[in-house]
Formats: sequence, structure tokens, C-alpha cells
Amino acid sequence: MNKLKERWNISSNWQLTIIFIVFAITGSSAAYLSKPLTNFLGITKENLSLWLYWPIRLLIIFPAYQVLLVIIGAIFGQFDFFWEFEKKMLNRMKLGFIGKYVDSKLKKEQ
Repeated sequence: MNKLKERWNISSNWQLTIIFIVFAITGSSAAYLSKPLTNFLGITKENLSLWLYWPIRLLIIFPAYQVLLVIIGAIFGQFDFFWEFEKKMLNRMKLGFIGKYVDSKLKKEQ
């Protein structure tokens, strides 16, 4: 736990607990929301091979998870942590320009 707190620059066990709760809620929510979304898009197990259905559903879950992570993190008072976490992930996927764009918009609002 201490290594994780050090890596994430967290000082309290309480904040770490909240972060774990946010990760759990976000994962469950993204998985739960992906089924109605795939149904809305007409992507079902009945009209697609399972070899196509599951990769497509995972591709839908991934961006939903990223957005929900920041939103749910903000609800729990951890926006700064999860926004920095998200920017690191975007940078690793070579999509860092998205984080820079959003940061510039957030700074204009302040």
C-alpha cells in the first residue's frame, strides 16, 4: 500500500480508499452501460459473431470507462487525481493532445 501511495503521491489511507472505490464503481458502471449502448447501436450477440461482438463491446467500454472515471472521481472529490491519471493514460496512447486541449479550456474558465 505504501508503494502505491508513494507512486500516486497520496498521503492518506482514506484518499487511497476513496480512489479504490471510484475505480470499482467506474468499472462496474462502464460494463453496465455498455450493454444498452451496444443494443442501441444494433450490436447484439444475435446479429454478430461472438468473435466480433466482444471486441466491439470492449472498444465501447474503454472510452466510456475513461470519461466515467473522471466524472465519478470528481463526484468523490478526487477530480485532480483522476484528471492527472487520465492525462498520463492519454499520453501513453499518443493522445496527449486531448488532455492539453481540455486543460487549456479549463484554464480559460478559471
